[in-house]
Amino acid sequence: MTTDTPIPTVDSAEPPVARRQPTVTEIHGQTLHDDYAWMRDKASPEVLAHLASENAYTASVMAPTQGLQTALYDEMLSHIKETDESTPYPSFGWFYWVRTRTGSQYPMYCRRAAVAGTSNPSVEDLNAHDEVILDVNLLAEGQAYMAVGSMAVSPDGCLLAYTTDNTGFRQYTLHLRDLTTGLDLLDTAPRVGSIAWAADSATLFYTTEDEVTKRHDKLFRHTVLSTGPDTLIHEETDERFNLGIGQTRDRKYLLIEAGSHTTSEYRFFPAADPFATPVLIAPRVDDQEYYPDHRDGFFYIRTNDTTRNFRLVVAPVDAPGREQWRQVFEGRADIPLEDFDLFQNFCVLSERKAGLPTLAVYPLAGHETTPGNFSLIGSRQIEFPDPTYSAMPDANREFRATHFRYNYQSLVAPPSIFSYEVVTGVSTLLKQQEVPGGFDTQNYGSERLWVRASDGVMIPVSIVYRKNRLHFRQASDQAVATSPLYVYGYGSYGYALPVGFNPARLALLDRGVIMAYAHIRGGGELGDRWHDDGKMRTKLNTFTDFIMVVETLTREGYGAPGRVAIEGGSAGGLLMGAVVNMRPDLFRVVLSHVPFVDVMNTMLDASLPLTIAEYEEWGNPNEPGDFEYMHRYSPYENLDLIDPAKVPAMLVKTSLNDSQVMYWEPAKYVAKLRTIKQNDTKLLFHINMEAGHGGASGRYDYLKEIAFDYAFLLTQLGRTDR
Repeated sequence: MTTDTPIPTVDSAEPPVARRQPTVTEIHGQTLHDDYAWMRDKASPEVLAHLASENAYTASVMAPTQGLQTALYDEMLSHIKETDESTPYPSFGWFYWVRTRTGSQYPMYCRRAAVAGTSNPSVEDLNAHDEVILDVNLLAEGQAYMAVGSMAVSPDGCLLAYTTDNTGFRQYTLHLRDLTTGLDLLDTAPRVGSIAWAADSATLFYTTEDEVTKRHDKLFRHTVLSTGPDTLIHEETDERFNLGIGQTRDRKYLLIEAGSHTTSEYRFFPAADPFATPVLIAPRVDDQEYYPDHRDGFFYIRTNDTTRNFRLVVAPVDAPGREQWRQVFEGRADIPLEDFDLFQNFCVLSERKAGLPTLAVYPLAGHETTPGNFSLIGSRQIEFPDPTYSAMPDANREFRATHFRYNYQSLVAPPSIFSYEVVTGVSTLLKQQEVPGGFDTQNYGSERLWVRASDGVMIPVSIVYRKNRLHFRQASDQAVATSPLYVYGYGSYGYALPVGFNPARLALLDRGVIMAYAHIRGGGELGDRWHDDGKMRTKLNTFTDFIMVVETLTREGYGAPGRVAIEGGSAGGLLMGAVVNMRPDLFRVVLSHVPFVDVMNTMLDASLPLTIAEYEEWGNPNEPGDFEYMHRYSPYENLDLIDPAKVPAMLVKTSLNDSQVMYWEPAKYVAKLRTIKQNDTKLLFHINMEAGHGGASGRYDYLKEIAFDYAFLLTQLGRTDR
């Protein structure tokens, strides 16, 4: 910026008009035009002034909804038990749990020494002799933002290693706390990711990220209270890969993972010998993943080496290479094996059937020494009652456990922690999240539908509504909904969209909004195939799937045409931008959070965090074929194709310290869209100046952000009253 460039004044009455400064990129015989590249200068007074003007305009437009925002916030807060305790779980002589208190933004992490014979103590018993090992509220004093990343207690229970981020940029600093005094030691390290203790409780391993690209590429060994430099143990030079450090459940081995989006590789060394040289399990092979755990001298390994949906194999610790792998569980073409939990006497397989999670418990009798006895047989399936739901392992830290803890919840059932007794096959409810404020699960209904995509593939959709607010009218023997419809989507990275309970969602359901979650291609609901069919040069399937879901739901009576709201964030924000460009007439209102909308410019800049590693998800635009395909859907480049008279109302939100999707992507997108749209719908942009990718860190502040979003959505849908 030149010194004589005028800095705009803030006028909250009119939409901000950003200065246009043409920037041209020539590549593959094509020209990319970008009038707003200057917004990348985070330190520029002009950039900061422009962002302030956008916030001022948004605040002005939203001012009449302040009463609604307050009502929504109070409503949502009424459904949250502010003073609460999580279910305590055992871990090597202690019980650990999390406590929240009314008025406190952040949790407190607590523990108590275990008493022999108590596997499921009551919180009341624990509170009598509890110890707060980390109060995040104290860490947050004087900070606008505070997040805890990794936490690990030393094997002897005397030291806590934890990491914190006070900006939202996901740049974490390592701290060590003496749990006998409650005081932090001088030991610290910057830009830390994963952490793991050696068995001696005096040696800590941690990974660090590159200062520019934020790729975790180095593993260090640290000796507690040592004043010398930490020792570099391993460095990953392939820019597609990130390093991580972990531990087998039996605590016998430390595991070093090098992983990309499509490939993984592990090294291991004994936890009892922190100075041992790490040993490679099997060298990386492109497009093959494997994930090990250990039991009785064997590595159990989940891998997709021969099947896209993964299988389970074993290999001896002293010869763990691929040539020694013996199959334990054969992968199935239509049932992805998502994970496994290994214990001394049993193994739990987490799979997906028809897109829904399942948990199967297998006994391990006969798995001691002979590979011929390793086949998993005689499983018991844990049953779940709702038509669409989430089920996953909970905290299971004890290798010699006799019970398996899991979390179950659905769109209508609050989170519940169960303890499954392996011998009897009986599940016992330990705790269900209390939902105050008059909530009754019987007032709400959920369904799971399958929608046919444009190419004939069937797309699962999860739906929830309040039963007495689901209104239809009859027209020519066809059910036509009069209720507004909300559809959420993501569809990237093989991430299976969770179908869980959210008390904040009741504010929409109680106002008659029908809510749907589209499990579109690019996600992981139906395994790697589902992911493969919605990434790279098949990415357009993600967008056409979403459009077909909305069209089908309105046609089948699940929502009123012309009263459709959609929401997505990050890669889901890319989804929002793409479908609005393709079918702006289909949507009434759009909520787009930290949206990845400037695909071409970001993916052409290898200096940005994540870019090179993301080539395996989106493609490499330096290659002509990938460039051509990505350019077809990139929201920022294709805004000129949108019908300017049909742009839906939009609220676009981001954060100044976002390290995943840089703030300038949505800022540029909104600035350009303002020059194109010709109708009177609202186009609002809000930037949190003190947060990162996930928004506000405090639970009350975050709830206010949701109330703000819902006030905009409900106002545009004309459904503000309960």
